[in-house]
Amino acid sequence: MTRVASRKRRHTSIRLTVEGDATRPRLAVFRSLNHIYAQVIDDSRGVTLAAASTLDAALKGAAKRTKVEEAAAVGSAIAERAKAAGVAKVVFDRAGFKYHGRLKALADAARAAGLEF
Repeated sequence: MTRVASRKRRHTSIRLTVEGDATRPRLAVFRSLNHIYAQVIDDSRGVTLAAASTLDAALKGAAKRTKVEEAAAVGSAIAERAKAAGVAKVVFDRAGFKYHGRLKALADAARAAGLEF
């Protein structure tokens, strides 16, 4: 089984138990080789309430940052946008990735910005 297939199998297993609703939407995170993406999703309605990624013009800075620093910036941005949409508590969906490195930096920054997991 390849690394990608293993992650997709873990993600499917996680999604059986993690589900967002109107009171606690799901904070879904996807990590590619170069970028990281985060969405706050209400699964009961199938609506994305807030989104942020390293591709956003607001997050692209002139200063060179590491991937972990960029993930932390995305975490802060998603927390601010979620709070603007009226969301205070979320369920964290790590999408089969290890809770380590960039994912941990994003989650810690989102918590520090006021989002509750």
